[in-house]
This record gives sequence, structure tokens and C-alpha cells, in this order.
Amino acid sequence: MTLNTMLVQLSGGMVKSVGIFFWTLVFSLPLGLFVSFGRMSKNRVIQFFFKIYISIMRGTPLMLQLLVVFYGPYYLFGMSIGGAYRYIAILIGFSLNYAAYFAEIYRSGIESMPLGQYEAAKVLGYNKTQTFVKIILPQVIKRILPAVTNEVITLVKDTSLAFALVYMEMFSIAKQIAAAETTMMPFVIAGVFYYVFNLLVAAVMERIEKKLNYYR
Repeated sequence: MTLNTMLVQLSGGMVKSVGIFFWTLVFSLPLGLFVSFGRMSKNRVIQFFFKIYISIMRGTPLMLQLLVVFYGPYYLFGMSIGGAYRYIAILIGFSLNYAAYFAEIYRSGIESMPLGQYEAAKVLGYNKTQTFVKIILPQVIKRILPAVTNEVITLVKDTSLAFALVYMEMFSIAKQIAAAETTMMPFVIAGVFYYVFNLLVAAVMERIEKKLNYYR
């Protein structure tokens, strides 16, 4: 197999890896905020439920969670699972997992805000929703961005775990080509892709962080 042919095959896997990365962020970032609200709830039952959820998601391997999401409907409810569900299961597994991590990041940011911010907003006539959206959230985003960046960079590498569900993303294709051609070149190309992708993500996040650094 020529290098060009190898690159063409791997490029298709690259697109799928980027898709997993993109859609995971789209779903997990807002879901993480919702989970953080549940985790901070004054209702002990709700708080306990979300605390257990976060503990399970952070305490068990993502690969295991993917397998449970994919095979669970069949073993628990006898539902038929097909190829179309494979990609959905990957997105569900990744989103639920990363939402737990983002939830704790959100929570730490929200709880770090001084009470004076809420009191000042109340004096100005803001209700709770307006206070959070217009005053608290912008400051929280600025504070948590470095931690979010670390998780986003980890997500780039974790997309390779989709191979557990036999989904032909880039890492799976690289393994397949390497086994067939008995060469390390596919792994080298995959490594370069992950590295360059992470550099781009880090650069974008750093640019956003600088734009939000309005105190300087």
C-alpha cells in the first residue's frame, strides 16, 4: 500500500474522530452545567443522585461505559441493536462521561464566586436567572477555562476509545492497516494527527482565554 493510499484511508477515520470530538462537546458542555446544578441542589435526594452519577462516571473506565451503553439495551430489555445505533451509543457514552467532569469544573467555578456578587445583583433588581446568566456565568467561564481546556485536550485522545465498539475512526483504521501491511507508519500518521489536533485545540482555547482576560 502506498503512502497516498494510506493517507486517503486514514483521512476518512480522521473525519469520524473529529465528529466524535465535536458532538461530544456540543452535548456534554450544556449537560455538564445541568448536572452541576443538580449537584449543588438544596434537595438532598437530587444532590445525592447527581453525586452518585458523577462518582460512577469518573470512577469507571470510559471504555466500559461505552460497552454498557451499546450492549445494555439488548441484555437488559432484549432490544435489537444494529450498526446505526453504534455511533449513537458512542456519542451517548462520551457525552455522559464528559458531562460528569465538566459538571465538577462548573461547580468549582460557581462556588468560588463571592456572595457579594449575588447581593449586588439583588440590589440592582436582577432576579436569580438574570444574575446567573449576566453576572455569574461570564465570570465562571473565565475562571474555569484552563480546566476545561485540559478536558478538551483529553477528549481529542479519548476519541480513539471508540474502537471498543468496532467503530472505524482513525485509530481503528490505523490498527487495521498496520496489521495488514505489517508497518508502523499508520500509527505514526495517527500520532501526528492527534498531536497537531491537540495543538490547534490548545491554540484556540488560549486565544479565547486571552480575549476573556479583560482585567489586563
